[in-house]
Amino acid sequence: MDIIPTTGCAIYPKECLCLERKKPSEMHLNVGQKTRTIVERKSETNLRMADAVVNLLASLSPDQKERALFSVAGEERLNWHYIPRERKGISFKELDGSQSKLVHALISTGLSQEGYRKAMTIMSLETTLKQIEGPTRRFERDPDLYFISLFGTPSEVSPWGWRLEGHHISLNFLIINEKQIASTPNFFGANPAEVPPGYPLAGLRTLQAEEDLARDLLASLDPTQCSRTIIEAEAPADIVTRADAHVTMDTPSGLSAKEMTKDQHLILFALLREYLNRMPEDIAGHQMEQIEKEGVRYIHFAWAGPQERRKPHYYRIHGPSFLVEYDNTQNDANHIHSVWRDLRNDWGEDFLRSHYQKSHESSRAKPMEAP
Repeated sequence: MDIIPTTGCAIYPKECLCLERKKPSEMHLNVGQKTRTIVERKSETNLRMADAVVNLLASLSPDQKERALFSVAGEERLNWHYIPRERKGISFKELDGSQSKLVHALISTGLSQEGYRKAMTIMSLETTLKQIEGPTRRFERDPDLYFISLFGTPSEVSPWGWRLEGHHISLNFLIINEKQIASTPNFFGANPAEVPPGYPLAGLRTLQAEEDLARDLLASLDPTQCSRTIIEAEAPADIVTRADAHVTMDTPSGLSAKEMTKDQHLILFALLREYLNRMPEDIAGHQMEQIEKEGVRYIHFAWAGPQERRKPHYYRIHGPSFLVEYDNTQNDANHIHSVWRDLRNDWGEDFLRSHYQKSHESSRAKPMEAP
């Protein structure tokens, strides 16, 4: 999926950045006409997710189902984190080969091809970490210690969802009415950010573009722009929002997109695309449409820490309804945390409110049966 110059849309009067579509008649169009909603009919991604969950459930034993299934309304759905810790759900270690393949089939429905590649690479880094750190740890480094959790079961009328989580990965999905898919929080991390010499895969940088594009944008700024962009001389120890279930952000800090040149916009959107392209095309397209509707000029880019590579650094991209955070400070600035949050619809909460309100109004509107 590429961002390409087009004409006549909301970002620039004459040229803009939009997501290329394979089927324009079915997807978002923004070329010389008003924006159209993307996922108005049944989402193909939702249908693939539903099929994958049904197949997985059919393969699980009663005991496995009991450990994998949770209520949509329960607290567990919001109980997320990206550190090694005890987790609920069912891990790859507890599955046989056929079941593991079915879990991978489900994971692939929630990610693009590039997103799936990154996720599998992040999981594989656990083996590298085990070699670097040795065996004396409270929580074992193991690429099979990633857990799948199901919240409800696929339904045409009731909300349901699923989660994949383990060290440095947290993918969270809620599906409503076979049309609406919420896909945040979406967290990817990498430790080591660059595999050191002397180990297999030395030099591998799993989240390379997330760092390099931000540095390209920073390097393109003039002194005045740079002074507005750098908000702190020292980077925070982690992403500011941590693993908070609910996120609120104050007035955006840093340099606004309206203060950037067109070439800088290209870099900014290439960076945004790197995060959006973790997701399936229809989900990424919906997110891009929302960004365009709200106005690109309101997006802010902020940096904290030194500008030199291999020094602790942090950045965020803050729009009216979304927040991207990236932090690389731990392990001598060789340990990345990155996240996409939806400031209005994390966990699908906005979708859920609308769904329950419509259900309530529909039940009240039904005529009473005659006695």
